Amino acid sequence: MDLGLVDYKVAWDLQKQLFNTKIQDKLNKVESVDAPHHLLVCEHPNVYTLGKSAETHNLLLNKAELVEKKISVYNIERGGDITYHGPGQLVVYPIFDIDSLKLGVKEFVYKIEECIISTLLEYNIVSERIDGRIGIWIEKGTINERKIAAIGIKCSRYITMHGLALNVNTDLKLFNHIIPCGIKDKEVTSVQKEINRSIDIVEIKNILISKFSTIFELKFI
Repeated sequence: MDLGLVDYKVAWDLQKQLFNTKIQDKLNKVESVDAPHHLLVCEHPNVYTLGKSAETHNLLLNKAELVEKKISVYNIERGGDITYHGPGQLVVYPIFDIDSLKLGVKEFVYKIEECIISTLLEYNIVSERIDGRIGIWIEKGTINERKIAAIGIKCSRYITMHGLALNVNTDLKLFNHIIPCGIKDKEVTSVQKEINRSIDIVEIKNILISKFSTIFELKFI
């Protein structure tokens, strides 16, 4: 489902609806009449989301400043700390039954990471995982180490929600008002910044969806 530019809460509510329906079907041992998996793809207006382990002091703006800058804030049920979503950032929410895919949670996250890494290679950007850190990074192990994509999920009864956020043409200044994922000393980057040109969001969206299809061995309709 390509939701386009959509308010965070609208997409969040849709995720929860699909997620809860799949869990109830599983509990009731009902054969799902819906698709076995959903992939929601979108962008959001400016918003900060705080995961279950978020420290509130990692949000550096007060309520008045948030109102002035028209930035929403939500406390949500995914893992991880605080992150930013906004226009020019590609957000993907896999509502997957990973049990049916014969995947554990770690394998599921590994495949999400692989989708991002493989997509970035299409733009000649080499990116990597870092042990003990969530997300996808560039120039691992150097003083210029920087984060280009965030990952945060929720999984219950092997049904997943939330997902990934890849900085494409993102306004990186909005990260200055938070300590992203609670990591103080690392920069955030984007595809646009790395290759020094604006990216066609539809083009990279289609590439990323194609990577999901190949890596998870799924056909999206």
